[in-house]
Amino acid sequence: MRVLRLLIAFACIALGAIVGALNRQAAIIDLGAARIPTTLGVALLVALLLGVVLGGAAIATSVVLPLRRRLARCERQAIAPSTTRA
Repeated sequence: MRVLRLLIAFACIALGAIVGALNRQAAIIDLGAARIPTTLGVALLVALLLGVVLGGAAIATSVVLPLRRRLARCERQAIAPSTTRA
């Protein structure tokens, strides 16, 4: 399984390098207060990475954390009756 993850990570890095190399056109990112000169490839990769990170954070806060709280509550309820009887 580790080898498969390593191969997938290597393929993603290689694909990112290819996208960055093929898109060398100059681009300016205007943030309102600041202007960042960069290449189109870098801008694409940063936007993709930012989308993945924000999407993962949204999933974690809306799905994973409530399920963890629910699981912890259920585990406390399952353990509590057994400790009171002893």
